[in-house]
Amino acid sequence: MGKALLAISEQNVANSFELFSRTLDIEWIKQALQASGTATIRRRKLPAEFATWMVIGMALLRDRSIDEVVDHLKLVVPQLGLPARISHSSTCEARNRLGCAALALLFVHSANKWAQASADALRWRGLAVYGVDGTTLRVADSVENAQAFGRPSNASGGAAYPQLRLVVLMVLRSHLLANFAAGPYAMGESTLAQKLWNDLPNDALVVLDRGFINYALFWQIQTGGSHRHWLCAARSNLRWRVLAVLGDGDDLIEIQTTAAQRRAHPGLPDVIVARAIRYQRRGFRPRVLLSSLTDHALYPAKEIIELYHERWELELGFDEVKTHTLERAETLRSKAPERVCRSCGASRLPTTWFVSRCFMSPNDSSFPPRG
Repeated sequence: MGKALLAISEQNVANSFELFSRTLDIEWIKQALQASGTATIRRRKLPAEFATWMVIGMALLRDRSIDEVVDHLKLVVPQLGLPARISHSSTCEARNRLGCAALALLFVHSANKWAQASADALRWRGLAVYGVDGTTLRVADSVENAQAFGRPSNASGGAAYPQLRLVVLMVLRSHLLANFAAGPYAMGESTLAQKLWNDLPNDALVVLDRGFINYALFWQIQTGGSHRHWLCAARSNLRWRVLAVLGDGDDLIEIQTTAAQRRAHPGLPDVIVARAIRYQRRGFRPRVLLSSLTDHALYPAKEIIELYHERWELELGFDEVKTHTLERAETLRSKAPERVCRSCGASRLPTTWFVSRCFMSPNDSSFPPRG
């Protein structure tokens, strides 16, 4: 993508789009447009395929206006006897015609290709390693965005900008997103994350923050596929019964579920069997990890402890977008909620995150490299 942008700056448009197409197969764009019913039928100055690149360009060239992006990428198709120019209103109409569905389908297809390939290539003991966590992003300060997303409250009242809440399912070792869900700031991370668990593949481990501790969720992850596992830090007030001692600070345990939990989640068993691993690092308090990885021979405790700390890769992934791609501005610049987000079932996906996580400097056709 960097080479493509450099080619554009040197006015080598043909070469730049060849490089773009190596990153994102033009057939994927065409299929998404066809499936969403937004493919261009009649000849336009800014056809749907180019409108897709316009949205990508708006995220990568975020310091330029939409008209400058169109001009810089040379996206306008010249028509017989007319200059290759387009009015601002026509540019906005092209963006509106493109809509949400095509971009969402494009994200789903590219994420399935790249994230899955990345996770497969970076497995730990046969398991693809994922993480789930949440963050927030500021959006443009407009009445529409404030109504759609809300503002955080503080001592002096509301925050300066509306914010959306975002929960991601990330391949920890490459920072690629398998899926993510966005919603209003007031919506909790656990609620948003419910849209993501079905995307966790078989033979996978998901590393969670302890804020996601929920017995019904643990059971859902384990029973929702084949060899799906979870790993998280335990809360200090959590109680369990030891079934067997597997090693030093390593126990097989059972956790009792409550009658209220079982009524709310039919099928939830009376007890959940898990593994509790106690450890302490110098200068830090003792910590206990809980996991469904109960086979201590196949999954050594020492490796699980090290693996848990890869959860920090989620924060590094957030940093890559917020600090580096958005240059600490952290604001999605669209003033209308439908332009901030694209629909993907019940999920709403921000354009800048989609672009920056899927198109940054891949060096082969399979998936972008780590970082």
